[in-house]
Amino acid sequence: MGPGLHLSQRLSQSLVLAPQLQQSLALLQAPTLELKALVEQELQQNPVLEEVTEQEMEMREKAPNEESDAPEAPDYAEPPEDVKFDSATEKNTSDTEPVDDFQAEFEKLVQMDQDWRDHFAAGNSPIRSTTEDEEKRQFMFDSLTAETSLSQHLVEQVRDTKLSDEEQAIAELVIGNIDDYGYLMATIDELATSTSLPPEKISEVLKVVQTFDPAGVGARDLQECLLIQLSRTSQQETLEYAIIRDYMDALGKRRIPEIARGTNRSLDDVQEALARISRLEPRPGRSFLTVVEQYVAPEVFVVRTGENFTVSTNDEQIPHLRISNVYKDLMSQDENNAEVKNYIREKIRAGKFLIKSLHQRQQTIANIGREIVKRQHDFMDKGIAHLKPMTMAQVAEVVGVHETTVSRAVSGKYIETPQGVFEMKFFFTAGLQTSTGNDVSNTSVKDMIAEIFKNENTTRPLSDQEVVKMLTEKGISIARRTVAKYRDELGILPSNLRKVY
Repeated sequence: MGPGLHLSQRLSQSLVLAPQLQQSLALLQAPTLELKALVEQELQQNPVLEEVTEQEMEMREKAPNEESDAPEAPDYAEPPEDVKFDSATEKNTSDTEPVDDFQAEFEKLVQMDQDWRDHFAAGNSPIRSTTEDEEKRQFMFDSLTAETSLSQHLVEQVRDTKLSDEEQAIAELVIGNIDDYGYLMATIDELATSTSLPPEKISEVLKVVQTFDPAGVGARDLQECLLIQLSRTSQQETLEYAIIRDYMDALGKRRIPEIARGTNRSLDDVQEALARISRLEPRPGRSFLTVVEQYVAPEVFVVRTGENFTVSTNDEQIPHLRISNVYKDLMSQDENNAEVKNYIREKIRAGKFLIKSLHQRQQTIANIGREIVKRQHDFMDKGIAHLKPMTMAQVAEVVGVHETTVSRAVSGKYIETPQGVFEMKFFFTAGLQTSTGNDVSNTSVKDMIAEIFKNENTTRPLSDQEVVKMLTEKGISIARRTVAKYRDELGILPSNLRKVY
């Protein structure tokens, strides 16, 4: 065949996740708050699903063995059996007799929908408000505050200056290139190239921006930021100004003797100057950063009961679902055509699969939580120092699921323990072997290293090798490079940078 485009057919086999399996995996991986949103979305899309009310749940808890007049309403904690149909007659195999024909039931649903619409329309009808009500409403809106960003704060200051219109436009351009921490991220040459303006003009406007609040804003590096803050308070002749201007590299490495020799000052004078420098703000825009509060809802609760611990899952945040009896009755009516029955049948199957998936999710998370508590009993009782190494493969083998299922089940989920709230992944750590042959979690070792550095003599900070010796005395065999790695992860500087003269 000659060159060109050709059509051809071929057969191949490939593994594809079914939509229902994808939904089940999504439910397993979703945290509680996200899961609640997914279930509520499914409630809106699937008409045969309905939520069990709190009153019905309370009635079940109070009288679990008593018969109730209310229709049976199994939720995700008690997954119902699959509905069985006779393929020849397409009738429900239950003995329930049809309560009415399809048209009457449909009209009843329409009437109920209209009643609810009328109810909400009446409840949302405009109410005549008095002048006092309007004043209260306006006061409420006036009381609402919105946080001002750093760029907005700087732009407002530009309008209060005596800059020309052209210079104000340059100032706003400069402000647009200042990051959230208050530093100018573009060079003068880059700004000049993008605007076709002389660099000298942009530099003049930048100096004006650097006089704005907060002090140090518009700096191009840390050294310029600190010098601007000292200049703002007329401290150009101070020792700290000279240290930042001439010995910034030595200051970063805390070479205090070198700074003392270069400035011809005593070690005590340099120490006092460094203390004053430490009170400067290295990130001027930090006060304008929006603090995002993260709310978490624990999936598993661990409560002490005597010498043991009881594990329970968070079922209150998840809507309790059941299949509406109305649609079960519609399936049992001969008058309904095949298209209507097929639609209802598919929705019932989808609803029951969702209920079953929710039940399996809760059961899987509960089983994993119990195994975590069983293996980490000492942690639950005594704290992080007694955390034991544990892998997902170990838990998966006991629970009877695949390792990836455990990974999905603990992803983004939290467990409330007597020691506090922890992410479930926190308990899966590698370990180090002690001299007695037991394993200790690397998280516990990190905690020990942090405690060692916390209690060290700051005039003679410990080296990594000295920490290795101290851990060896406690029976923990660890390499020096591992101590250095854990120290970096803890945010602790090397010994030469921790020394206080």
